[in-house]
Amino acid sequence: MPKILIKHVTIVNEGRSFTGNVLIDGAFISKVSENEIPVDKDTCIIQGEHKLLLPGVIDDQVHFREPGLTHKGDIATESRAAVAGGVTSYMEMPNTSPQTISIQALEDKFELASTRSMANYSFYMGATNDNIAEIHKVDPSKTCGVKIFMGASTGNMLVDNRQSLEKIFAESPVLIATHCEDETTIRNNIVKCKHKYGEDIPMSCHPLLRSEEACYISSSLAVELAHKYNSTLHVLHLSTARELSLFEKGPVNTKKITAEGCIHHLWFNDTYYESRDTLIKWNPAIKTERDRLALIDAVIEDKIDVIATDHAPHTLIEKSNKYFQAPSGGPMVQHSLLAMLEFVKRGVFTIEKVVHKMCHAPADLFRIDRRGYIREGYYADLVLVNPDKSFEITISNLLYKCHWSPLEGEIMHNKIDITFVNGNIVYQHGEIVENGLHSMPLRFVR
Repeated sequence: MPKILIKHVTIVNEGRSFTGNVLIDGAFISKVSENEIPVDKDTCIIQGEHKLLLPGVIDDQVHFREPGLTHKGDIATESRAAVAGGVTSYMEMPNTSPQTISIQALEDKFELASTRSMANYSFYMGATNDNIAEIHKVDPSKTCGVKIFMGASTGNMLVDNRQSLEKIFAESPVLIATHCEDETTIRNNIVKCKHKYGEDIPMSCHPLLRSEEACYISSSLAVELAHKYNSTLHVLHLSTARELSLFEKGPVNTKKITAEGCIHHLWFNDTYYESRDTLIKWNPAIKTERDRLALIDAVIEDKIDVIATDHAPHTLIEKSNKYFQAPSGGPMVQHSLLAMLEFVKRGVFTIEKVVHKMCHAPADLFRIDRRGYIREGYYADLVLVNPDKSFEITISNLLYKCHWSPLEGEIMHNKIDITFVNGNIVYQHGEIVENGLHSMPLRFVR
């Protein structure tokens, strides 16, 4: 494998942007310099003038649907969509079929990914009311975290027993990631809404059923338990302004309780239900413009620590059902970085903030070994971006297996040129580079 030199590129890393050069040797970054880097004649040269070089994005919440739900997506298709969007590492959720609620199921997923994934990977162990013995067996150096659904979920993964919750928070050997919506509040809201509309509930009711109150009750319980047991807690996909009062400002590596924001909660508000209907049905629900703006402010103020996708594909046929039959979730991993760079174009975030929230902070929060930064000795997970090339998101340029996007029709004013995974070019100029798999399981220094 020849060395690769990326020359005269704008490097965005660790809070600054500067023109420099990066030398890749094998799987690693061997040199980063603002000065010229001497190389031998066999080195592959990539000219980086007028382009941006970012660390590869680390997405801490995706649903790639394998095993068991592969009509929606699978590790091969969704990881290819990921690298096309500059996402070089992901952490995948346990609500597959079978559910990832045992060590054996967890090992089976790692085996699947080793033969199919284009991007680096780890998997969450799923919590239930009665699998604490399996949670005890989790290897902290290999497994990103334990996922608790503190709200409606697939099968028996709703953890609604207070004694079980206390045990998990007290004894989990790894970070606890929570989906926080209070099931009792949601059920009560559904009863009221059915009384008004019957079974034909309009999509505009979604944020009223899965309400601010439902989110806050559950999030505050998670934070309460984390304080009680000194747990490492990561609350996923915040959707309300009210929940932000539960979190502190400051650097992610100084906190034991952290928060994640997702692209769809930053991009859409409840006025979009009229035009996008079930295509923007997520749990937790997209809520008001006030909530959206508060979430954006929380990213800027470092109350929200990382930005992810909750990438969760469903088929268009499934999404075309009425409210109660249409599943929640949608595909986003191919366009998460581009959507955040669109916010940069609009003056909402700085590009340094985007890189921090999507690359540095996930690496720090999960203590990932040598990823998330452009540093000598780190794995060469990199993204070369053309900031002067626009394109429209259309069905023809989607790589998702479900073949739709809630962002269809949007114009992006940046384009991914090249994605590197462990020093290998895996995506270049609009095409997946099919020259074998170069991904690795993520490792955690804990």
